[in-house]
Amino acid sequence: MKVLVLTCSTGGGHNSCARYIAAEFKENNIVCDVKDYMEIIGPKASKIAEKIYLDSTRNNGLIFKGVYKLGELYSKTNIPSPVYGLNSLVKEKLYNYITENKYDLIIGTHLFPCITLTAIKKDHPIKFINVATDYECIPFWEETNPDVFVIPSALLKERFTKKGIDPDILFPIGIPISTEFHRNLPKRKEKNILLVSGSMGFGKIKTIVPALLANIPNDYTLTVICGNNATLVTELTKIDDSRLIVKGFINNLNEYISKSICVITKPGGLTTTEVAVLQTPLIHMMPIPGVENYNADFFAQNKMSLKANDLNDIINDVKLLINDENLRKEMVEQQALNINKFSAHDLVKFCIKKYDVK
Repeated sequence: MKVLVLTCSTGGGHNSCARYIAAEFKENNIVCDVKDYMEIIGPKASKIAEKIYLDSTRNNGLIFKGVYKLGELYSKTNIPSPVYGLNSLVKEKLYNYITENKYDLIIGTHLFPCITLTAIKKDHPIKFINVATDYECIPFWEETNPDVFVIPSALLKERFTKKGIDPDILFPIGIPISTEFHRNLPKRKEKNILLVSGSMGFGKIKTIVPALLANIPNDYTLTVICGNNATLVTELTKIDDSRLIVKGFINNLNEYISKSICVITKPGGLTTTEVAVLQTPLIHMMPIPGVENYNADFFAQNKMSLKANDLNDIINDVKLLINDENLRKEMVEQQALNINKFSAHDLVKFCIKKYDVK
């Protein structure tokens, strides 16, 4: 059996989730490919989609916030959305790609391909699974019709069913993280604060870094992961402080998370899950308005993180975590209780049983 995982380059989380799923299938000797949905549509579509996403997050995400709110309002009308209409236009192109490559099962880690798969399913007997990569039912998920819908937590089942999704298809195993992500990592925490700006290098990092250096103890280090933002790397390396470690895009984020006493990151669904899987105290900083607010709220309400709305909050939360061992312990315990570290493993085992994957 061949499995196809479809992603979309609007932020790095969807891509990382797709790679984790594929890695787990391959660990079970099952052929699994990852493909950017937009690349199937056309050679320039992926870059256009990424640019639109990046542009929408500028100016503190005001455009993204507006679009997300419009989506929430539109979802309440029960009228087929423009998002469904546009993506259904390319159903033949996607179906041809699936059949030509002889894929038996398709898994979508982004709304767009899952909508197109839904349109295909009306005409052809395909098998597909939705995977939500945020701790909220985002607008238009209700327009999809998968066999199974993987959601981040059983605590969110009501949120999804209220949007009109059949409770019988919900599979609350967590956002898929491969077993290899947390395998053979050191358990010992070092006196290091890890600041992760996301794959695109978002956030007011140039302001946050000097403020943190001025407020953390002298025997602590601050490691900053800048993602693909080469300009940010150059600017931060100009700061003359031996306690500062600056990195660009890395492939071993798990090692940095596992050895840090706490992690500061924007509340993207995937990065947030990675931190919780490695059971590390977490501070969510300055979310992009929209679904990231829901991610941060879900974690804070379940005592798995602290939520910082501004620079002062970040500094105060770091000091609190450094000095309060009991708070760190409680946060880690709640992460272990609520986040499934074997989520990708459970998804693959489910697929093997349900679809007779061999």
